[in-house]
Amino acid sequence: MFKIDLNKSEQYTLSIRLSADGFSFYIHHPSKEDEKCYVPYKVDVSYSMTANIKEMLASTEILKHTFKKVNILIESPRFTFVPFDLYEDDHSDTLFYQNFSKIDNETVLCNILGKSNTVLLFGMDKHAHQLLCESFPNARFFACTSPLIEYFTNKSKEGNTRKLYAAFKKSQLEVYAFDRGKLLMTNVFNCKHTADRVYYLLYVWQQLGYNQAKDQLWLANLPTEKDELLTELRKFLQQVITLQVLNPDLPIDIQTLLICE
Repeated sequence: MFKIDLNKSEQYTLSIRLSADGFSFYIHHPSKEDEKCYVPYKVDVSYSMTANIKEMLASTEILKHTFKKVNILIESPRFTFVPFDLYEDDHSDTLFYQNFSKIDNETVLCNILGKSNTVLLFGMDKHAHQLLCESFPNARFFACTSPLIEYFTNKSKEGNTRKLYAAFKKSQLEVYAFDRGKLLMTNVFNCKHTADRVYYLLYVWQQLGYNQAKDQLWLANLPTEKDELLTELRKFLQQVITLQVLNPDLPIDIQTLLICE
């Protein structure tokens, strides 16, 4: 349901989320809570991302308006971190391809994460990037993991414990480890079953030497089998906490991006 007035679109923020299994966009007025709308967009998985973007832009009238701000979030496993003190803008490609093999038609983008004092480099299809820049000249591009890291960095400073955050996707588990505001590691695991999710979380916990009684595991974007997952995890860890989000129907990375702005 649309609750926005497109005659004043230049007052709104548009956030577009791009993933291999579907797109979505969220439009909201920064100072008027009731003026917002969220729209999922089904993609044709046999098409390239660029072709799906082109189709979405051509067929969605609402996206042809002018917006005050445009955020574009890209879900991709091709990302890596560089400490801010060691980052040089001219060497983004060199740093990125130390961790990934080169692929054709890729552009390397960066997000400077001020709260965690790191730089996140990520790859995006060059043609998709160009198409979106032409449609939204003022767009800012983010890896979907970037706003999560900024949000979790802030949350991890609360209290006096180390924290492991887990965000669940359809077939992936993303983990973010912190020691009172300091980012220790992040990783993505391909898994969609409770047993595998429990295994990877406990494996990371053990590798980092977290305390089973004192340190905390925070779970965000819980899967459908959440009760089974919580039961299994609480057999081993005492501090398993569900992270409450403001809007369960809105992707957590869009929510955290807007919170951290």
